[in-house]
Amino acid sequence: MTLFWKLFCSMVSITVLACSLGGFVLIDGQLRASLSQEVQALYEENDMLRYALSHELERRTITHRDELSQLVGSVIITAGGRTMTFRLSGADGRSLGASGVLNVDAAPLTASLAENQRGWALERSTSGGMVLHGASALRLLDETVYLENCRDVTPLYAQRTAQYQSFTYGMLALTAAAGVLSLLVSHLICRPLARLSAAARSIAEGAFDQRVPVTSNDELGRLSEDFNAMALRLEEQVAQLTAAAQREKDFTASFAHEIKTPLTSIIGYADLLLSRPVSPDQVHESAGYIFHEGRRLESLSRKLMDLIIMDRQAPILRPVPLCPFLDQTASALRPAMTQAGLTLDIEAEDAVIHIDPDLIETACLNLLDNARKATPPGGRIVITGRKEEDGRCLIQVTDPGHGIPPKDLPRITEPFYMSDKSRARAQGGAGLGLALCQKIVTLHGGTLEFESTPGVGTTVRIRL
Repeated sequence: MTLFWKLFCSMVSITVLACSLGGFVLIDGQLRASLSQEVQALYEENDMLRYALSHELERRTITHRDELSQLVGSVIITAGGRTMTFRLSGADGRSLGASGVLNVDAAPLTASLAENQRGWALERSTSGGMVLHGASALRLLDETVYLENCRDVTPLYAQRTAQYQSFTYGMLALTAAAGVLSLLVSHLICRPLARLSAAARSIAEGAFDQRVPVTSNDELGRLSEDFNAMALRLEEQVAQLTAAAQREKDFTASFAHEIKTPLTSIIGYADLLLSRPVSPDQVHESAGYIFHEGRRLESLSRKLMDLIIMDRQAPILRPVPLCPFLDQTASALRPAMTQAGLTLDIEAEDAVIHIDPDLIETACLNLLDNARKATPPGGRIVITGRKEEDGRCLIQVTDPGHGIPPKDLPRITEPFYMSDKSRARAQGGAGLGLALCQKIVTLHGGTLEFESTPGVGTTVRIRL
């Protein structure tokens, strides 16, 4: 059974049950109140009969049952325009005299009464109606006798039957109205759930941009808000996974291409040396190409290994003086800078930073090497190190080189991505240097920032 029909049946059932129980209690309570009034009237009539009978007995001398029977038969008492019918019974239940006819048996009621007690019982008369049968015990002729009287309460039960019938018709109309209202309420409650279900199916089919309208501030409204937040987060994660899958695909394609190019050269020159006699100059030239491409493969494999290893281990940080660290790092590339006709300057403050020196040195060397390759002869490259006001450490490399086009800046840290592929390959690059720098800085909890203008130069900042 769906939630819609559960809500519908529950509301209709609760309404019918509550109204039925309330109607029964009301009608039954009204009957009980009317019966209570009738019992009071029954006792009052019985007291009147006892008083009248006692008054007649005082006027006459009664010595045996026959005289008592005649006396009872001669007493006529009226009240409210109605002649009261009564009976006098003995302890054995036999009638000692009566004024009118009582269509009830005396024994069941009188057998339970002691002298000077009275009681009543609701009984069905011989004519089929309902009567209140009352009796009181008194002492006459040296024996206990019972004065009985009755009140017809058949109209009360007939009225109750009519009330039940009217209530049944009313309940049918109320059930129909409750059914219509329950259908409306169930629809209003289940409509947001239906929208949520439809949106969930759409998301399951791949439409991650699905959202549901929030039309209330209740639990269903909050559920819709939570669903939208979940859908948004799922869409973002799927987009991230898609981008990651695309990057891995690009990485694989780029890696295959980068491997293929030097291997093709190596195989070609090796085949040249093996297939025919060549001059010593050609041997030297071919060996040079093979050596150059072999070094390129070695550099590529080393950087790939560094990327893989850094994914599996955390850096070991220790305090390092900033100025000596940058001097030592720059010294490794100073000969290459001089050979390229470049000037390398260091501007560092006396400060202590907490880093993994081997990793940060690798990052700085990659940045300096990129600056060397991008700067024409006569250029000045500056590496700067200082503490900033917020307590972070800044290492900055600035060059007056070719610069990076704005469209390439968001992707330059992707593995194998090269802004100028022909120039990068000619200088032995493979597009892994900045990816390695990004990984190192990320492991240190820092950021790698680029600011570049084509034809003017580039500034790269490491903030730790």
